[in-house]
Amino acid sequence: MIDAHIHLDWYEPNEQQLLINTLKADGMIAVSSDLESCQRVWQLAQAYPFVYPAFGWHPEQELPSAQEIDNIIQTLDQRFQDIAAIGEVGLPYYKKHKEASLDVTPYQAILERFVQAAKKYDLPIVLHAVYEDASAACDLLEKYKVKKAHFHWFKGDKAIMERMINNQYMISITPDCWYEEEIQSIIKQYPLELIMAETDRPWRFKGPFQNQMTHPNMIMEVIKKIAEIKQQPFDKVRQQISTNTTGFYGLKRFNKLNKQG
Repeated sequence: MIDAHIHLDWYEPNEQQLLINTLKADGMIAVSSDLESCQRVWQLAQAYPFVYPAFGWHPEQELPSAQEIDNIIQTLDQRFQDIAAIGEVGLPYYKKHKEASLDVTPYQAILERFVQAAKKYDLPIVLHAVYEDASAACDLLEKYKVKKAHFHWFKGDKAIMERMINNQYMISITPDCWYEEEIQSIIKQYPLELIMAETDRPWRFKGPFQNQMTHPNMIMEVIKKIAEIKQQPFDKVRQQISTNTTGFYGLKRFNKLNKQG
């Protein structure tokens, strides 16, 4: 089991240690949110063989300096062979809806730089792009012929889903699949071969996960719900999702899973 998307560096130190001490999942894709986050995630990946780092800049925040983005790109230039992906990157959907006057053009320019880097280094790209922003992200991916795209915690209509499926883009499902009908509908429509499971810590979930610290072990429950919705055996779904995640991120090249075992 691989948690396909987690902000491991956002945990408090005591929570982080608790997570590591109780981890049952085989690994996690640890995404970054800014330059300092990239550095923290890199340190975690050096300390723990089950942490696979991704470098990027999260769009749901104030614009960074040009120098910060330059420095992240420079870090990618230096370490592209040692990271699992570029991410988390994307467009500020939620910020835009809170601030009606927000100019998204600079955010689009930042995303384009990361898409160009994904193409240059043939790395998977992890996208924060939901609803209409997913269409804008697809435009950029298609422009640069980037094939390895992961729309984490995806939300969108049938038309954009069909476009993404046609392009063989991956999505990942969070524990909210237990109580959100919208996510359950997406699971029904999206091919199992293009689905992964994630937690997206520090987000806390409701339903059966109320008042619990979000933990990579929760992806087992995500897989159970996907199997139920897809009406397929749990073991088959677990194996397929594991294969999807390991293959998409090329984790065998790290030779970490075998070391941990």
